[in-house]
Amino acid sequence: MATRKRPRPAAKTDSKLQQAVTSALEDMKAVNVRVLDVRGLTDIADTMIIACGNSDRHVRSIAERVASQAKEAGFRPLGTEGARDGEWVLVDLQDILVHVMLPRIREFYGLESLWEGGPVSSAAAAPAKARAPARRRRAAR
Repeated sequence: MATRKRPRPAAKTDSKLQQAVTSALEDMKAVNVRVLDVRGLTDIADTMIIACGNSDRHVRSIAERVASQAKEAGFRPLGTEGARDGEWVLVDLQDILVHVMLPRIREFYGLESLWEGGPVSSAAAAPAKARAPARRRRAAR
C-alpha cells in the first residue's frame, strides 16, 4: 500500500510565531541567527532557526525567552531539551524548531550543512527537493 505525500503550503513571508521567535532572539542578543526553510526536506518542522549564545547561561536565557515569547504570542511550546547543560538547547514550537547553542557546539555538529538542501531564508519562492532516504542493510541471518 503506497502512501501519498500531503502537499505542504507555500512558505509565508514571516508567520506570527516566527516573528515572535526572531524578536526574542534579537532582544537577547543571540549571535549568528540563521533561518532555514526545511519544508521539502522533512515533515517534522517547516522552519529551523539556529542561533548562538556567548555562554551556557546566555544560551539558557535565550531559550527561555524564546519559549516565553511564543507563549505570549499564543503558541504553546511542545518542549525544551538541553536546558540543564546549556551547551545546546532545543525549543520545539511545532512548526518551528529553535536550536540555541554555543559556537563550538554549532561548529562541531554543523547543522547548516546537514540541512543545506533547503533555502536559507524563510521567504524562499519554492521548496527544495527532498533527498532520497538512505538504504538500510539487512542483517545476516
